[in-house]
Amino acid sequence: MDGSIGTKQTIDLAKAPLRELNQDLHRQTDGSNDKVWEVLNPMGFHSIAVGIDAPIEVEIRGNVGYYCAGMNKKAYVTVHGSAGPGVAENMMSGTVRIKGDASQYAGATGRGGLLVIEGNASSRCGVSMKGIDIVVKGNIGHMSAFMAQSGHLVVLGDAGDALGDSIYEAKLFVRGKVKSLGADCIEKEMRPEHHEALGKLLEKAGITDVKTSEFKRYGSARKLYNFNIDNADAY
Repeated sequence: MDGSIGTKQTIDLAKAPLRELNQDLHRQTDGSNDKVWEVLNPMGFHSIAVGIDAPIEVEIRGNVGYYCAGMNKKAYVTVHGSAGPGVAENMMSGTVRIKGDASQYAGATGRGGLLVIEGNASSRCGVSMKGIDIVVKGNIGHMSAFMAQSGHLVVLGDAGDALGDSIYEAKLFVRGKVKSLGADCIEKEMRPEHHEALGKLLEKAGITDVKTSEFKRYGSARKLYNFNIDNADAY
């Protein structure tokens, strides 16, 4: 490994094993001196920078494969490229920023933190999200926010088919067109508190050139997951 204690650590995955990188990242704690890590030549490897549990910064210079920054906690991870399926899957806190596009199920089951995708996201973005905030500057694919339980999904572009299918209590904000809404997902009123929450998310994601008034809000009609006594004979 290159670098020294107290300086930026630079790891070239063309020379060093990925397992060694992840082991070093897992050794970091709140009091670690190595606060900034730079990863060169990621070459689409899977599971880069997974399971970090420390307030460190990781800059990945290139494209990554499956599950990059999965289970992230506290760290600020930036991918200077595009990401394969499952980026930031089950993240708990911190920030993950993708400078390019993200493949399917970005931010799946995420429980906290912020995921920013500066390009487009493929299908099932935010599937089963449980508290994560996701901001996508481009478009998202079909079945995004499927069974989304809590958190926010903000899309500056368009959304594909079946947005928010079987959604629970997550809040969805879309600036562009929605091809279709999924089961139990409806358009909802944008009240002052929603404008406020959306404005804070956009600011946190570094987006200052759009207005909250340009977005529509979508959420649960709350008819799918409630027991209806009128339908008791069907159970």
